[in-house]
Amino acid sequence: MAIPTYDQYLATLGRVTKHVDPLVPTTESAEITKAAQSLALLPVVNLASVAAWITAHPTWVPALGLVVGLGQEKLKNALREHLGSQGWIRLAQTNASGIAQMLDTEFDLIASLQTQRLRQYSFADVLVARAGSRVTATSATTAGRLVEDALEAIAVTLGLKYAVRTRFEGRNSQTAPCDLAVPSGGATAEIVVAAKAFDSTGSKLSDAVREVEEMASVRKPTQFVFAVVDGIGWLSRQADLRKIHALWASDQIDGMYTLATLGQFQTDLEDAARRRRLLP
Repeated sequence: MAIPTYDQYLATLGRVTKHVDPLVPTTESAEITKAAQSLALLPVVNLASVAAWITAHPTWVPALGLVVGLGQEKLKNALREHLGSQGWIRLAQTNASGIAQMLDTEFDLIASLQTQRLRQYSFADVLVARAGSRVTATSATTAGRLVEDALEAIAVTLGLKYAVRTRFEGRNSQTAPCDLAVPSGGATAEIVVAAKAFDSTGSKLSDAVREVEEMASVRKPTQFVFAVVDGIGWLSRQADLRKIHALWASDQIDGMYTLATLGQFQTDLEDAARRRRLLP
């Protein structure tokens, strides 16, 4: 099959995830709402009352992080740095006072909570908070995982053994990351696939290009390398997208696909597997 031009490939790009209406409740937003309501009902706000609240509601510790502007990743990092573990549920059960003390010492939790919990917020406040919010961003962060799941489903349909989110060994014992390896990772990998889907833009797209370039550079002549690259985020990083397409056009990788062309990916994966005697 002739390799499509860059423009032909570009025309197959689409949104990977659905738009999330910020007004539609999600499981996460519902939990945050309940945690906020519970905090608002505290008769007094001090280290002791907050520690008792943490003990009673260990799963709601991330709400305290949000009070001081910490998303889950930053909260995990702070807990690991100061308390030795990122697991807030376990820490809440064993060291609730330590969590309260750390958040107050490092981030002024008590004063922030006293100021914020009963304040009346304007529409502008809502928009400013939403600009930095991760509550409705789940779909953006899981775009890659959705594509990985689609690739895994194809491998299952074909009856292939596989490994996900691993590394494979190429020539001269060099290794590179991959999102799907058939029949497994390491030195046994015969076919490797990158899944790089983004509906938002940023440096992660350049990182994705480097990963695909790394896969192409270490591959053995006998290994197949495929890439599934989709999402409207690439429309703002076309210089990066062109780099991956150039790898395909120069036969450094064996195929490049979007969700719209996964049928062709399945055909090519099956053909590669038969060539490597992974299918009868």
